[in-house]
Amino acid sequence: MSRRIEDLLDRMTLEEQVALTAGRTMWATQPVDRLGVNRMRVSDGPAGVRGSRFDGPASMNVPCGTALASSWDPSIVRRIGELLGRELQSKGARVHLAPTVNIHRTPVGGRNFECFSEDPYLSAVAAVHYVEGVQSQGVASCIKHFVGNDTEFERTTIDSRIDERTLREIYLVPFERAARDASVMSVMSAYNRVNGPYAGDSRWLLTTVLREEWGFDGLVMSDWFG
Repeated sequence: MSRRIEDLLDRMTLEEQVALTAGRTMWATQPVDRLGVNRMRVSDGPAGVRGSRFDGPASMNVPCGTALASSWDPSIVRRIGELLGRELQSKGARVHLAPTVNIHRTPVGGRNFECFSEDPYLSAVAAVHYVEGVQSQGVASCIKHFVGNDTEFERTTIDSRIDERTLREIYLVPFERAARDASVMSVMSAYNRVNGPYAGDSRWLLTTVLREEWGFDGLVMSDWFG
């Protein structure tokens, strides 16, 4: 964390710090006007940049995650990332809520199209180049959904029971590579539980693995209503 950020946090009241964690709307953070901290907009993805409304203005549509990974061409994935980064800027947003790197583990996964692959290595390579492309435009990627959010059945409450070896060799691989190799700036926790605790409340996932083992020092945000 930079010295400037630490200084700003030290100068905030407790109420201001709490307001920052809650957000002002579904799409923007709470500003702190007296310290010159502006609101920051996020925008949904990943097959384009939605903007700040579900029924907002038209956006450019790019091939979905599965189609991108099926190209087997990291340079194409990076170029699409760069394009999305520029689109994000054009809509006045700073954080792109993508890529989705959950694993294709069931053929009826309703959001499989957003994800890259059933293969963790292919997903990881695509994630790295996607994130690098987006962030090369001076904006942030938010990789999601951390982790095991691979089915629509009881998506917000299901307990994904996955042993540690399988987690580390399959599910966590794209997130780890994005954090270590692409310096992704933010991570979105998943709705579901992982071996008991909710992913967004899992000290093992968010502190032991993500921050201590991988050295991630960016922002962790919950999914909507997570």
